[in-house]
Amino acid sequence: MKHAALLLLIVLASCRVNYSFTGGDPGNARTLSVDLFQTGAPLASPNVAQVCTETVRDLLLAQTPLKLARTEGDVQYTGTIVGYNVQPVSIQANESAALNRLTITLNVAYVHTLDPTKNTTFTVSRFADYNSTQDLVTVEEQLVRTISNQLAQDIFDRTLGNW
Repeated sequence: MKHAALLLLIVLASCRVNYSFTGGDPGNARTLSVDLFQTGAPLASPNVAQVCTETVRDLLLAQTPLKLARTEGDVQYTGTIVGYNVQPVSIQANESAALNRLTITLNVAYVHTLDPTKNTTFTVSRFADYNSTQDLVTVEEQLVRTISNQLAQDIFDRTLGNW
């Protein structure tokens, strides 16, 4: 009886169940690196690149078992903000806009050093609307954070999400 219990304990201890509520699957990778996104859009401030980069890092660390490496992680992300535009939407009868839309577009390069078949380059774009009576400067920080969260989720889904 003691041997059976000991054997069962050893078998259960040696089993490894790997599950995730987010679907993140980095394969055999142990580390990730996210280089500071570059700002290639003329209207984007350097702060936008910093917020986008940190948001991607935070989401990847929260939804995967990967550890952050300063450079050359097993999984690597680089990117450039190629679009940062404000456009009027929801035109009213007097031909003025009720809402404006801030759109941020990123070009992302993903490199999986342990499985090069997963390497890819892609573009993601997201937007948020704000009341046209508000000045962009007053709402920009919150809009950038909202859009960055959406972009980070898109990047995760396209690279590690297995969706």
